[in-house]
Amino acid sequence: MTRTTVTAPSAPAAVGPYSHAATAGGLLFLSGQTPIDPTTGRLVDGDVAVQTRRALDNLDAVLRAAGGGLDDVVKVNVYLTSMDDFAAMNQAYADVFTEPFPARTTVAVAGLPLGARVEVEAVAAIDR
Repeated sequence: MTRTTVTAPSAPAAVGPYSHAATAGGLLFLSGQTPIDPTTGRLVDGDVAVQTRRALDNLDAVLRAAGGGLDDVVKVNVYLTSMDDFAAMNQAYADVFTEPFPARTTVAVAGLPLGARVEVEAVAAIDR
């Protein structure tokens, strides 16, 4: 199986040795997106709802660069630095994804890059 990668010019640059996304077996595996503003390269100011929305916008930019969109997402993993932020993240998430919703896991983690409060990664099914 051949792996191909995706680079999204309108998403924040990767902050490490990884691709925005990689394809294998008809699936697109998207690297986690944090709430970095792609124009400034800095974490956005705001609560977890604002940060969730920015992370999802970044994820959507990678999906679009791969020829897809949010409707192609089949699985999402959300990482929060505090489960106290779950309700606000969940509302921002529900504002972006529509039914039928993709499968999702949400977990609390000790920390995220650059002090982000949320990171979102996904798997999408995209015909390329």
